[in-house]
Amino acid sequence: MNKNLLSAAIIGGLLSLTSHAALAKMDAADVARLGKDLTPTGAEKAASADGKVPAWTGGLTTPPAGYDASKGYTDPFAAEKPLYTVTSANMAQYADLLSPGYKALLQKYPDYKLNVYPSHRTAALPQAEYAEIAKEASKVELANNGNGLLNYEKTSVPFPMPKTGIEAMYNHLVRFRVGGYQYFPTEMVVQANGNFTPVRREVEVMMASAMGNPEPNRLYYYLGKVTSPESVAGNLTLVHEPMDQTKEGRLAWVYNPGQRRVLRAPEISYDSPVNTADGLRTNDMVDMFNGAPDKYDWKLVGKKEMLVPYNTYKLADRTLKYEQIIQPNHLNQDLVRYEPHRVWVVEATLKPGERHIYAKRTFYLDEDSWGILGADLYDGRGDLWRVQEAHSLQRYDVLSAIHISDVSYDLQARRYITYGLENEEKHTKFGITAELKDFSPAALRRSGR
Repeated sequence: MNKNLLSAAIIGGLLSLTSHAALAKMDAADVARLGKDLTPTGAEKAASADGKVPAWTGGLTTPPAGYDASKGYTDPFAAEKPLYTVTSANMAQYADLLSPGYKALLQKYPDYKLNVYPSHRTAALPQAEYAEIAKEASKVELANNGNGLLNYEKTSVPFPMPKTGIEAMYNHLVRFRVGGYQYFPTEMVVQANGNFTPVRREVEVMMASAMGNPEPNRLYYYLGKVTSPESVAGNLTLVHEPMDQTKEGRLAWVYNPGQRRVLRAPEISYDSPVNTADGLRTNDMVDMFNGAPDKYDWKLVGKKEMLVPYNTYKLADRTLKYEQIIQPNHLNQDLVRYEPHRVWVVEATLKPGERHIYAKRTFYLDEDSWGILGADLYDGRGDLWRVQEAHSLQRYDVLSAIHISDVSYDLQARRYITYGLENEEKHTKFGITAELKDFSPAALRRSGR
């Protein structure tokens, strides 16, 4: 048994023996480790035994030379060359570092590859966030069988040392997103022949903790408007995201320009399809995973060193056109950077009696940023159906690791969908402010007009 599997076996055994203790808050001794042998967010500060994953030394907190905000992110590692490339011919050599999803993609598409570069642990947050994490780590605990948080104020990492799978997932759900931001994501359904039509949006997101007057039991507010193509332009979606969705279901509204009406949309949740995704993406696949976790049993498998997309500045290059990124079967893999990093592996298994198109999901969470970097999604027969990948980079201008885009490959349909690319769009605006009235159904109606 190798070191990773041994670690997973020990953690799994402890969880089965101490399910009650797993809900306990961090004690003072564990909190004191943050910023010492652990990073302020709870990751191992030390390098891996072989040195391929370096020690965390504070992350990337200042823009590189030549950075011009009007031109997008400057790649601080542009001069680096791949250490090696994983292909279908040599994938067995790197099997321990590959998720089942990557193995399946390598086997299915002969030209698919992973260019692997030196690892850089660039993730970093503002000092105020580190202070808040340490302050709340001894207070926050799971509520309502893991479907909410107690004593939560505004920390972006409620569980720096997770003991259960659902604790790790909450670190992803509430991770730091600069309070509020406006961005212009593009969604593209790519057919087997490579054809696609960009669906453009204008989206505003506000974390409830960054608003002066949020309602109780709120995590964030979302307002999205489709701006093109003409066939779907003008459609708007408003979401008030509860912290505990078993206490109060997701509140969602849509504005249909044809009817000129605002309608409640309780169906925008779980495995209902995103209306512009041609059946390739469910609502709870947005941001890799979102929404209520109550349909699944969550297992913390353990921490593992794997190849994951990281520091993907090349893919964010604003000189690129979408035609250079999108290819038949998969993205242009010469533009995607992979690095070895330690990730938390979390398995979600559908509870008996529950219904969802995915019977099992395996998530891979970055130990430094807590963002989900990849996911393998299985159908009811136990077959691997879809493979998700998030393109992470450190936004050194605002100290956040919000990924720039994500992609989901449908292995059965031989199609894929990508979301979030902004190469041809306006720049993301971070630190926006808003009030509750800006995310009201009345505001939705005004935006539609």
